[in-house]
Amino acid sequence: MALFFASPLLLIALVALAGLRLGPPRRTTWLWTALPALVCGLLDALLLSLLPRLHLSFGPVGPPLFLFTFGRLMILLLALSILVISRSRPPKAAACLSGAVQLGLALAAFYGLYIEPFRLTVSELAQPAPAFFPDRPLRILHLTDLHFEHPTRREAEILEQAAVLQPDLVVLTGDYINPSYIDDPQTLEETRQILAQLHAPYGVYAVNGTVDSPGHMAALFDGLESARVLDDEVEVLSFPGGGLALVGVTNTRDRTRDAAVLRALVDGLPGGAYSILLYHTPDLIEAASAAGLDLYLAGHTHGGQVRLPWYGALITFSAYGKRYEMGKYIVGGTTLYVSRGLGLEGWGAPRIRFLCPPEMEVVELGPH
Repeated sequence: MALFFASPLLLIALVALAGLRLGPPRRTTWLWTALPALVCGLLDALLLSLLPRLHLSFGPVGPPLFLFTFGRLMILLLALSILVISRSRPPKAAACLSGAVQLGLALAAFYGLYIEPFRLTVSELAQPAPAFFPDRPLRILHLTDLHFEHPTRREAEILEQAAVLQPDLVVLTGDYINPSYIDDPQTLEETRQILAQLHAPYGVYAVNGTVDSPGHMAALFDGLESARVLDDEVEVLSFPGGGLALVGVTNTRDRTRDAAVLRALVDGLPGGAYSILLYHTPDLIEAASAAGLDLYLAGHTHGGQVRLPWYGALITFSAYGKRYEMGKYIVGGTTLYVSRGLGLEGWGAPRIRFLCPPEMEVVELGPH
């Protein structure tokens, strides 16, 4: 298995060795084209293997290394094909360009693995709403997609920021444990310790995500006095200036069923209450808008986690594709906010963020 994941790196080494059989002019250019790919591939292996040792992330090394090095191999073969096709003077420009691309990818990998996953941002969303308090807006802290594995400095900063922001209410919209660690007892206990440290005067409310089964939700939240799970339930909170209805819909991955539950819950809302839907994905936006909900808070897409300039998210795992990949959207009378989330995808995916830093957001409700 280890040999399989390292196979692109071995192919790069073999390609480099093949250049030794060429004549002196082409041999030099060939080696200067192949060696940067080989060196950067080895650097990828080092960067990935150091992550758990430095307590930064805890994913496997093999699958990401295969992905990274396969990309390097394709770039190398493209550059070398130019050398093979060219029968005149060896095109040194191709070798230089290939080396520059390989180095650029190494720098991007370092940034995406070591820097951006810990560049926590706090977004603010000001929404017109009743004056719940006479002298200030109601502050709601929204956290989603923690994807916890083991403690890193990111989780410590999340708790520090949550305390500094002093929200009136905290809402959590799912995917608390990385799927790779969903059945790990140590990870479960460490996640509970994090959730237990979230407090707000009007409570902490949670719904599940796509990786959170009912059993996992019970294991995470049972016994935590500070948090309440909304399992297809509505919680109506009273403030001096009016009522706030939190509508929590359980994500079953069956949109037809979940939309029907949402409509039934909305039918029972008290008149005049400001309504907020808590649901893990943005995929109920049409049902939420048709039901007349005021605000919809979601996550799931991670903003793509890896984004390209001018294009945005490569993958969102949303039924709507890139339509609601991150940020604020207004659909009918409903405002949807899709958070980039806090954690990183699991399984064999690289624990990487690029042009998509982790996000926690504060929603301020009141007259504007």
